[in-house]
Amino acid sequence: MAHPSAAYALPTHMRYIAMAAPGGPDVLALGETDVPILRDDELLIAVAAAGVNRPDIQQRKGAYPPPPGASPILGLEAAGHVAALGKNVTGWSLGDEVTALCNGGAYADYVAVPAAQCLPVPRGLSLIDAASLPETYFTVWANLFDLGRLAPGESVLVHGGSSGIGVTAIQLGAAFGATLYATAGSDEKCAACLDLGATAAINYHDEDFAAALQRVTHNSGVDVVLDMVGAPYMARNLQLLKRDGRLVQIAFMQGNIAKTLDLLPIMLKRLTITGSTMRPRSTAEKGAIAQSLHRVVWPWLEQGRVKPVVHEVVPAAAAAAAHRLMETSTHIGKIILDFTAR
Repeated sequence: MAHPSAAYALPTHMRYIAMAAPGGPDVLALGETDVPILRDDELLIAVAAAGVNRPDIQQRKGAYPPPPGASPILGLEAAGHVAALGKNVTGWSLGDEVTALCNGGAYADYVAVPAAQCLPVPRGLSLIDAASLPETYFTVWANLFDLGRLAPGESVLVHGGSSGIGVTAIQLGAAFGATLYATAGSDEKCAACLDLGATAAINYHDEDFAAALQRVTHNSGVDVVLDMVGAPYMARNLQLLKRDGRLVQIAFMQGNIAKTLDLLPIMLKRLTITGSTMRPRSTAEKGAIAQSLHRVVWPWLEQGRVKPVVHEVVPAAAAAAAHRLMETSTHIGKIILDFTAR
């Protein structure tokens, strides 16, 4: 629902989550800075909520600098209301509810985002729910469906099934007509994966995931593996893939150098190894993903076929606590910063 435009008499300054220097969570604190200057193709969003993601942690540590031209402020996704329109922007009105994949800057009262990367809040969802969507939904669509070429009736192994990416991939893959398998690090997390639509979930602390999946699939393996662990899983991922299978790498939390790799299975089974990052993509590329999501996935959200999974909502002023929580890896789904809390 649109709010009256009078609600958006813009201030010159805003709150944001400042980072004194690269380091641990305690470098984060509330600060004040100028409201972003809007470019012609952008929306200015009055932020109600912002999602917390692994790249935020890496940027806080100094290991993931923003690309040229992006805001140095943390935060890659936000939801709120349209507070101003660039002169070339059409299709939006002041006060519209919006959720957006940001190039940076979401940890603030206001963020400027290319309009092509913005989507309406799905009917029936709160702004907190909507803030949990863009980063994982854009990432899963681009990697599982575009690069991974997932087709109905195929099978997928999702590593880190209880993460923000994992809960999204399980739900979208199942809604698309695929069979989903997952790995996770506790029985509670495995149960959550099953509740979201996975056929089987393997606790990797209790058993070797490759042996367990071969048993579950009667040694047939899977068509696609979506992996964020990296080098330690590479050989087993290739072992599990069927002929013409695809390994899609979206992160390497435990290392990016696979020192020994048998190339023979790649040739014999005609395997594809691919992967991508989202942040450096162009506005046009991100806009194309947004259109696909709006056409295919937004109706699923509005019908309840897939749903946001929010683990905890934290006041924005407690961003350090939100980062500490993410680093424990005990959460299931998304952690959200609430910018309406004062």
